[in-house]
Amino acid sequence: MKTFTLILSVIAVALIIFNATKLNFDALLTGESQAAIITIIAALCAIILLQILRISKKIEKLSKKQK
Repeated sequence: MKTFTLILSVIAVALIIFNATKLNFDALLTGESQAAIITIIAALCAIILLQILRISKKIEKLSKKQK
């Protein structure tokens, strides 16, 4: 599970970097820049969800260890 979340996190970071190169700062909310912003936000959400999953798995493992 740890490698799965790590791989997905790396892919999300790669998407953020790729889409950051597509941004046109003169017109952020038009055309290709709008799609890039949406993809960057989606990748950030995916990273946050993966970190929540990783932390919940650690908590689950610790709670099973205490029983």
